[in-house]
Amino acid sequence: MPTPLKRLLRASPQQLRSFEAAARHRSVTRAARELHVSQPTVSLQLRQLAELVGEPLFEPLGRGVRLTPVGEALQETLGEISSCWQRFEGRLGELRGLLRGRLRIAAVTTAEYFVPDLLGPFSASHPGVEIELAVENRDRVIDRLHRQADDLAVMMLPPDELPLHSLPFLENPLVVIAPRGHPLAQATSPVALEQLAQERWLLREPGSGTRLVAERHFAAQGLTPRVAMSLGSNEALKHAVGAGLGLAVVSALAVDAGPAPGGAAPWIRLPVEGFPIQRHWSVVWRADAPLDLPARRFVDYLQARHQPLP
Repeated sequence: MPTPLKRLLRASPQQLRSFEAAARHRSVTRAARELHVSQPTVSLQLRQLAELVGEPLFEPLGRGVRLTPVGEALQETLGEISSCWQRFEGRLGELRGLLRGRLRIAAVTTAEYFVPDLLGPFSASHPGVEIELAVENRDRVIDRLHRQADDLAVMMLPPDELPLHSLPFLENPLVVIAPRGHPLAQATSPVALEQLAQERWLLREPGSGTRLVAERHFAAQGLTPRVAMSLGSNEALKHAVGAGLGLAVVSALAVDAGPAPGGAAPWIRLPVEGFPIQRHWSVVWRADAPLDLPARRFVDYLQARHQPLP
């Protein structure tokens, strides 16, 4: 009788690709769409893989699916196998005297304002490195760190629950913006935070690093803001503020990202006591897994390009 390992070795690449896509999307339909095959084809491959494993890998959840504990273990195992192959690819490049391989980076949404500018020169000087960039909210980036889906992550607030190395490399001040026509827009001295207690505040979605920092700052100052709206992107926040819907705390990088179409932006930085909140961007990676050569070179590149912060 075949052992469980021998049964698993019969798994086809198509079955494993279907499982990886369905596990990532939590949806058989979206997995089929990504793989350009029919939904029944993916369902059949998942059923065959579950028979090889000897345990169910998914269970229904609403319109999608969720992983069973066995499915979660298989997803983690496939991630480790993928990392091993990529390390081999990088090692092979080293032995050939070439830097080749893949660099996988996850970045929180605000980092999209500067991460492409970092990757451009690095890519130009390392043409043999294939770069994959995933821009997600903070919760999704943390989930990717748990699954070891990436080599590196760029974020403001690394999680405490994982063993991580962290390299701070860029300042990220958080500022308050207000509609251009706000009564305090012409203030020449910093506005006391308590003066804004009755203002409508617009914040990033729960779990966002910017929101977490803002909420901690408000709590330290004894202010409970009136949160009128939560929005999932900095651009949505800026436009909502410009439309007069309230005040917001955003990264100065987002505010300075470019002029509004048609002239002056409809929002302004509001001088507020205690702002800007001084934070910084860090590149982080798992301390319990070795970095491939492309990732090590990218960390070295950041250290050379930016004076590391304390």
